[in-house]
Amino acid sequence: MKIAIAAASGNIGRRTAQNVIQAGAETILLTRQPEKLADLAAQGATVKPIGSDDTQGLIEATQDVDALFWLTPPKLDTPSLRDWYIQTATTGAKAVRENSIKRVVNISSLGAGAKADLGTVTFVGTVESIFNQSLSNVVHLRPGYFMENFLGQVKFIQQDNAVYFPYANDHDIPWISTDDIGDEAAKYLLDDCWAGQWTRNLMGLENLTLPETTAILSRVLNRPVEYVRVTIASIQQQLAVTGATPDVQQELGHLFRALGDRDGIYATARTPEAVTPTTFEQFVTHKLLSKIK
Repeated sequence: MKIAIAAASGNIGRRTAQNVIQAGAETILLTRQPEKLADLAAQGATVKPIGSDDTQGLIEATQDVDALFWLTPPKLDTPSLRDWYIQTATTGAKAVRENSIKRVVNISSLGAGAKADLGTVTFVGTVESIFNQSLSNVVHLRPGYFMENFLGQVKFIQQDNAVYFPYANDHDIPWISTDDIGDEAAKYLLDDCWAGQWTRNLMGLENLTLPETTAILSRVLNRPVEYVRVTIASIQQQLAVTGATPDVQQELGHLFRALGDRDGIYATARTPEAVTPTTFEQFVTHKLLSKIK
């Protein structure tokens, strides 16, 4: 079995790749940062420096591939975030058609395409439609909020004993580890017995408010860590400093408002198949704690 993994150097792509390699499949890793995947290349994977918007490169790299993992990579400097999602999805879907790839596993989002002005949540709905039109068998995994977003809070935990997000204190969020997403993606990539096109929500083990997460964090660290709510405007200002275009700042503002809506996409009802095993405390203990000095 031959499997290609786009955006392979990200958290979800890397975890997916590790599982696929360990299963013994021939693995093609596509990334703009091949140096980050040297360890997986040493384990037998083929790493190709191909971006998700490289139509010809992607077609050539996915020849004779049985399954494709797809995740739209972030791009802060794009003039139009919507166009970036459409462009890359169109590129991926063309490779699927050209090479008759049998199965696609696409990472989407809870509430994908529910309505306009939800930022990337709106755009991933379009991505789903584009891949469905490729006539391949496609499963769209729709995860909640990544626990790994806390990795971007390490310096604030160290300096301020605080974490900063734009959500209300009583807003409960379906936290999920990207490891769990990668594990589920790998299962579908390696299984050649399924067919059709459908979606599956992935919502972690439980919903937690930000004060509940900092209570867990405080217990594991054995020191108090508080949650501080910040404005979306302040986050947009920080995005501008990191090179985000005005359009990206605007669309991510829409995203944060959508994710913070108590009656919005995170009000999605839980079903048994949406549950994944990693607890927030396990994430803190096994992944976050080592980053905090």
